[in-house]
Amino acid sequence: MTLIAGLCLVMSTSAFAVAAEAEADARLSRPDFVTYIPADPEELDGTNEHFLVVPTPKRTFLAIWTQASKENNPDQHLMLSRSEDQGKTWSKPTVFAGGPKSPEGRMASWGFPFVVPHTGRVYVFWNQNVGIEDVRQDTTGELWYRWSDDDGGTWSASRHLPIRKSAISHSDPKVPEAWVTFQCPIITRRGEVMVGFTRWASRKVQWEGGLFERDSEAWFLRFDNILTADDPADLKVTTLPDGDRGLRVPWPEEPEISIAQEPTLQDLSDGRMICTMRNRTGSVYFALSPDGGRTWDKPRPLRYVPGGRKVLQPLASCPLYKLRDGRFVLIFHNNDGSAHGGDSVTDSKIVRRPVFVAIGREIRHPDQPIVFGKPRILADNNGMPWGEDFDTQIGTYPSLFEFEDKVYFWYPDRKHYLLGKILTPELLDDAGLPR
Repeated sequence: MTLIAGLCLVMSTSAFAVAAEAEADARLSRPDFVTYIPADPEELDGTNEHFLVVPTPKRTFLAIWTQASKENNPDQHLMLSRSEDQGKTWSKPTVFAGGPKSPEGRMASWGFPFVVPHTGRVYVFWNQNVGIEDVRQDTTGELWYRWSDDDGGTWSASRHLPIRKSAISHSDPKVPEAWVTFQCPIITRRGEVMVGFTRWASRKVQWEGGLFERDSEAWFLRFDNILTADDPADLKVTTLPDGDRGLRVPWPEEPEISIAQEPTLQDLSDGRMICTMRNRTGSVYFALSPDGGRTWDKPRPLRYVPGGRKVLQPLASCPLYKLRDGRFVLIFHNNDGSAHGGDSVTDSKIVRRPVFVAIGREIRHPDQPIVFGKPRILADNNGMPWGEDFDTQIGTYPSLFEFEDKVYFWYPDRKHYLLGKILTPELLDDAGLPR
């Protein structure tokens, strides 16, 4: 064996060993699907998060996620991958928007897809930085979008839509909002397409404070003609609720500051809407709207039953999904910020695991119209840290949908691996809940 051949063999063996180790690490949470394992985590793909997957009428699964060498680095961009065998295998990911090589040369973040059911047209919306940094570079941006009429094969040029300003916005119309949406839009019982978003106070309103300390409110976007528009360039959007204030949850340590973030929306059978959101109280909060999101009642703790135990949650996403049969699926982390030695709700690298699921059913109750069963562990990585930050979080910024009688859950593990599970009947069991 020549010296060169020997070196190649060593390098090949070493690369194989690294890949095998990464594969084993990615499977700690026992996923049913592996969408993405970073090929070179020292380069542009060390961080993979905000993992939203949608099915199309042609049975393709489309995955959109935010990728960077590290969150909020200038190289942050959106990635796209397709699966034509319902998640078993995935196409090589391609850059969808943003990053140094994009036409804009700026970061794109927090993309969220929507599929028009009767036409199959696919939209992807995202936060596009336009060269202005108000709160944080990856949250200060315009609402941009692209669309595809061939199942995600080819895409239009980018366009943008307005987000109405608020009491905590920068007064200059040229300064974009500080915002993020972390879920896909839903089609409501009214036939409206809506999604929640977090809005942070501009530095002009509150000079100091990061995303965990800055005044923040829950708001909503209603895409008014997305189901009927022949020309996607003619989309119209409305920012809700009415007025210049969104939903607010006082920060217990500084009650004049609201920490109300990452809202998710669902319909109730009585015509109201429910929104769940993260905050700094150590539990999930919720609010109800009687009029399609135009007005909301006062947010308060979500409980397993009205008047019962609070649903505990650190400052982490807690999305609520609704299944076709009327059951609700709550994804959360089931602790008040003290799990595994965590010192607060903001100790994100430690207290965001395991990820739990609780199944809910509607009841007739004026204040809290859903009751929940006991929490069950959905996924855990056994606390194995990844990266220089020793991150152990799992199941933050996930997505979930029903497809051909199966419930699919898609989740990042340590904001690094992108994985999926099918929720078993045991996890979805609602025995004992009122009907």
